[in-house]
Amino acid sequence: MGLKEKAIEMSEIYRQNPKVEAIILAGSVARKLEDEHSDIELHILWSMPPEDDDRKGPIHRIDGTILSYYPYEEEEWSETYLTKEGIKLEISNFLTETVEKVIFDVVNQYDISYEKQCIVSSVHDGVSLYGREKVNELKDRVVAYPENLAKRMISENLWLSNRWHNREALLKRKDWLMLYDVICEAQRNIFGVLFGLNRMYVHHPAFKWMPNNVDRMSIKPENLYERMANALIGKPEYSVQELEVLIQEVLQLVEHHAPELHIAEQQKRIQYAK
Repeated sequence: MGLKEKAIEMSEIYRQNPKVEAIILAGSVARKLEDEHSDIELHILWSMPPEDDDRKGPIHRIDGTILSYYPYEEEEWSETYLTKEGIKLEISNFLTETVEKVIFDVVNQYDISYEKQCIVSSVHDGVSLYGREKVNELKDRVVAYPENLAKRMISENLWLSNRWHNREALLKRKDWLMLYDVICEAQRNIFGVLFGLNRMYVHHPAFKWMPNNVDRMSIKPENLYERMANALIGKPEYSVQELEVLIQEVLQLVEHHAPELHIAEQQKRIQYAK
């Protein structure tokens, strides 16, 4: 049995609970990116807060093994468990009204929070397993990527962290752990800008599935994936130089594709190094 088929089978159990309003298959399986390491991600939308019996009942019904089980935090109840076949499921339980509010925050208020965008992305790319009418209603609200969200993603991510200014010092000191932390942070900023330019919701706070993300982009520097990868596995001196060049190319893309944005201050700050 494939992962999608198993997800459908589990959704048949969850949907028997009258509190469940919709079930969305998310993650790599929904996006058809699954491999031998993938698990099943389900978003369960509830009309009222689920009790322990609501959450544990489906697991006990299949004789599953609970790996983690968290109380309500950050507007979500979550748990992970294994089926008898060894398939892992990650369950995110939300009140339907919470998902609706998150969509409003991102689409109408242009909140660039990656945590919120991840939920919006799951709605956008997810597969309805139950409650099709409700899921389609949510999908209709996120289908058009807001222009103002793109502008905020671009502008905010061009403010590279203050630590980027220390790159030369870290390189000379051979302070590798902190340097690579700075390099990764700069790469995340680059992706943040490019996600905005390409009108793509952030689907994972660490920009998982990098090769696929780059393939989906129509606006990007040449050989982006290879250059980003080499910046992580090549010599540190090369990594810093390559990122400096990439950042300049991204700035040129912003000037060409979003000329209405005023990024002079960001450009000035990016040039600084000590």
